Amino acid sequence: MIILKSKQEIEAIRKSCQVVAECHRTIAPLIQPGITTNEIDRIFEELMAKYGATPYQKGYRGYRYATCASPNDVIAHGFPSDTPLKEGDIVTIDTVAELDGWLGDSAWSYAVGQISPTAEKLMRVTKECLDLGIEQARPGNRLGDVTNAIQQHAERQGFGVVRDLLAHGIGRDLHEAPTYMHVGKPGKGVLLKEGMVFTIEPMITEGTYELVIDSDGWTARTLDGKLSAQYEHTIAITAEGPQILTAQ
Repeated sequence: MIILKSKQEIEAIRKSCQVVAECHRTIAPLIQPGITTNEIDRIFEELMAKYGATPYQKGYRGYRYATCASPNDVIAHGFPSDTPLKEGDIVTIDTVAELDGWLGDSAWSYAVGQISPTAEKLMRVTKECLDLGIEQARPGNRLGDVTNAIQQHAERQGFGVVRDLLAHGIGRDLHEAPTYMHVGKPGKGVLLKEGMVFTIEPMITEGTYELVIDSDGWTARTLDGKLSAQYEHTIAITAEGPQILTAQ
């Protein structure tokens, strides 16, 4: 069942979302060759504490970190590590903050120094996919309008759209209804209504959209070892159109 949120509840969710946004704003200029994803993880957790929030995913189903750190061919759910990021890497940092019982979720891909033209294009197109999906997130549209805009743009650019990892509703729980892939047909799927709050989080790949899970049970990589990027916002459906609660 999809839980519609009141305006007051959306504002409460926005507060947790803005903690996540502040984490991303803070880390962006610090992501340079030599930094480790464990350092990034520590910074996120310290910032959340500063704002009275906690990292929701730490302890979630046994996960041990405040962030997921996913470099290069890792699509999602990568573990932070002490391996320094190097020139030419790309890395996606994903986190969920809990504040006063409400959750905010956002992932962002970052370039580490000078990156290849292919990586640069992948990141640009992935962000465009997010923006195009958000444009369709309006009352009266359907989830298929959102996902089709994402799929069409990515595939026209020669990229893949991950199917096996899903976007989701969010509020007091991390994975509320609806859950959905970022592919679909216009006019199909769940009807979008005022008060819905969910993530839009396209995971776009340089090559195949197929993935493999590492032996740790979490880390999802591209099957062909090629690059992946992701941008994610938590959004609310309102009468005035989509509101980006995790806007930076």
